[in-house]
Amino acid sequence: MSEKLFDSYSDPIPNLRYDIQRIPIQDNGRSFIYFYDQLGYSTPDFALPTDAEPILSLMDGTRSVNDIIKFSSDEVTKEHILGYARFLDENGLLDSEYFSEHAELIESEYEKSKTHRSVTAGTSYPADQEELTEFLNEAFENHEQSEPVDTAKALYTPHIDPRFGMASYVKSFTVIKNLKPKRVFILATSHYSGLYNNEYSNKPFIISNKDFDLPNGLVKADKKTISLIKEQTSHDEIFGTSFSDRAHRIEHSIELPLLFLNHIWQHDFEIIPILVGNFDQLYYAKDGFLAHQIEAFTYLLNQQFNDEDTFFLISGDLAHFGKKFGDKKSASQLFDKVKAFDEAFLEVGANNDSKTMLKIMSSEYDPYRICGFPPLYAFLNAFPNLDGKILSRDLWDETERESAVSFGSILFN
Repeated sequence: MSEKLFDSYSDPIPNLRYDIQRIPIQDNGRSFIYFYDQLGYSTPDFALPTDAEPILSLMDGTRSVNDIIKFSSDEVTKEHILGYARFLDENGLLDSEYFSEHAELIESEYEKSKTHRSVTAGTSYPADQEELTEFLNEAFENHEQSEPVDTAKALYTPHIDPRFGMASYVKSFTVIKNLKPKRVFILATSHYSGLYNNEYSNKPFIISNKDFDLPNGLVKADKKTISLIKEQTSHDEIFGTSFSDRAHRIEHSIELPLLFLNHIWQHDFEIIPILVGNFDQLYYAKDGFLAHQIEAFTYLLNQQFNDEDTFFLISGDLAHFGKKFGDKKSASQLFDKVKAFDEAFLEVGANNDSKTMLKIMSSEYDPYRICGFPPLYAFLNAFPNLDGKILSRDLWDETERESAVSFGSILFN
């Protein structure tokens, strides 16, 4: 890296990054501030004692070391303050020139890499292959399984943490365990593309050509199909595609359901990993540019990839509600309303009624934050003549945070 850490007594110290969440924690009776960086740029598991809060509050982007020393005790020197600023900069907490270059290096290295390495292994499930196999085998033995089908076109499935949604995963994936498609399109919620405004403006379909390296095996990307899509869509914004895949770097919505495909299927298959960005614009402009992009891209999917060797995996959860997500009421106070909303959403999804789905979502501008709407809505537009069957609807009740996430699954024939 050419940029150096912050090194000035007179220039304002760069402010702490606004996109990092500060979480108070307790450890062995001591209080700390844990810094959670959803983009993964800063040092993992970074925390500071809570008595660092006063000096952190002074680092607002306007004060220099010379300014801050005026607020300090006699024991603190300018060298101490500069050293502390450099320490924060080195760990990716300051919105500095050093950080900008550091972040860009991480992104560009990911884009150049040929594989996507799991960001969930070791936390949501075992990272060791043998332990993972045992973990999944036990789950499939202990939870209710669905009757396998001989044919199916698509599965709408959760991407919830398996520790909290295993029953739904088992019910969803046992139904398709006998299928042997050669190619799988994955349409999945993009949780992070909105953080890259310049990169993905007017580009809701973000396609990666990376192989996915999971603890239970490498899943290869269908590079031939991806190249074909790129050739046919890159020249015209009406298709809304992007092949700059940095939004995939920290995304879990593809790798979690893919983990289960890799477990139940023993045959070779390749994937086309597609993240689907925010569709909120549809609530305000049902016939706007985004609507035409969805129409163009989904028409291409229907016309060119509607064959018996192709399967579609749609990855999305349902409602995110409660105080963690900005609601004034606790999740338990909203259970009945959310259940009714979820059931209506799943029903119109199973009925392949995209118009009514958009009407439901638009009525209160997505009141319960259903993250599975964009990928499922895109799929319904691509294949409007399929019949669906609801397989599950479950809930993760995060009681201690007065919040919850619901999720469900639909099989399409």
